[in-house]
Amino acid sequence: MDLSNRIHFIDAEALVIDKPAGLPVDIPRRGGDSIVSRLDELKCGFKRPPTPMHRLDTDTSGCLLFARTAKARIAFQRAFETRAVEKYYIAVVGAEIAGEAGEIDLALAKHSTAEAGWKMVSDPHGSKAVTRWRRLALRDGSTLVEFQPLTGRTHQIRAHARAAFGSGITGDRVYGIPGGPMLLHASRLVVPREGKPAIDVTAPLPDYFGGWRDAA
Repeated sequence: MDLSNRIHFIDAEALVIDKPAGLPVDIPRRGGDSIVSRLDELKCGFKRPPTPMHRLDTDTSGCLLFARTAKARIAFQRAFETRAVEKYYIAVVGAEIAGEAGEIDLALAKHSTAEAGWKMVSDPHGSKAVTRWRRLALRDGSTLVEFQPLTGRTHQIRAHARAAFGSGITGDRVYGIPGGPMLLHASRLVVPREGKPAIDVTAPLPDYFGGWRDAA
């Protein structure tokens, strides 16, 4: 799979790809394939490879932004730091959610044990984490949900889904329901730019979402 075939937006400043699930952004400690190790596939005529501006979990697919120039990298970094970037995710939560929409305001902190390793947990003394959500569809005891994280904490959507709905995301081995691919997809990315139209990219749900694709 050549990453250049997964480009959904490109201009002189930026490009956005639909990252496949299973491919980490950074090179794993144990080595192996990654987005960073394949940046040459995204040069697209430039001498230097682009720089990824944010991260998606290995098993999360969807919109991933890259800066193609040093000037663009500074501007995009500022946009992320000021929370001007809008990120939307679609996921299947393993519970029937009664409400239509809401906001999860639950601080998160990293918790480690020798047996299970580390994960993010609810902690009033942790970092502020806020996620908006909107119900899209109900089916067979599960719910298709659109999430919009307003902060950028590690595993925020995965931990918030578990804490707020009592059941995490389907396929999430840490916070949700193990078995099969994790049904969490970065579906849309909106990045404002000074003096030109915002980058606004949508990536369709992968095939492994099955019948949920028709409800998104």
